[in-house]
Amino acid sequence: MRGIDVLVFDAYGTLFDVNSISQAVEAVFPGKGTTLSKLWRTKQIEYTWLLSLMGRYLNFEEVTRRALRYTAKAMRVDLNAEIERELLSAYNHLKPFPETVEALTTLYKRYPLAILSNGTTHMLEAVTSHSGIRNLFQLILSVDSVRIYKPSPRVYSLVMEAFDVDRRSVGFVSSNAWDIAGAKAFGFSTFWINRAGQTEEALDLNADFILTDLRDLERLLRSKT
Repeated sequence: MRGIDVLVFDAYGTLFDVNSISQAVEAVFPGKGTTLSKLWRTKQIEYTWLLSLMGRYLNFEEVTRRALRYTAKAMRVDLNAEIERELLSAYNHLKPFPETVEALTTLYKRYPLAILSNGTTHMLEAVTSHSGIRNLFQLILSVDSVRIYKPSPRVYSLVMEAFDVDRRSVGFVSSNAWDIAGAKAFGFSTFWINRAGQTEEALDLNADFILTDLRDLERLLRSKT
């Protein structure tokens, strides 16, 4: 592994547990928390891909709202304006994974850290501030500035505009296999946080390293220095 000069993290599903939204969903739709939150997340990602392929753009907050409305309709639950506001607000307060704060605090001492996310700047500032880790990141980069979603190369180019480094010296960290494929195609060194033991994508764009969680990332990088 060549030297890593900067670490760039995906946010949702990598630093923050998107499934933690199920608690807020369960509170307003008893018995449906897990199922509804999973469909909501699936539709959220699908909409980003559809919009990008169609050459259209809605920011991630609006995509998240539209995905929630679809999910509520599909599951035949009554999503009124108050509940919608409550659940969208809860999305800005997702829980970090148990190891996130400790691992990032350690990595912060050795690398510049950044976030590159589909989320809007407002959403990312909110969720990182709520979890107490905003100060660990030198930059928060949102797709809003290029108006297209991952895995478009235009998104990964934001890192190159922000940091004067070689592509291979960017360590890109994500739990999403499709995001890892996009970053690998762009030329980043990739670290896949595969918490759920998922199957690798069959695109010949495999991660450089497959890890269980962010603790493994910290240990790996420490062992290489």
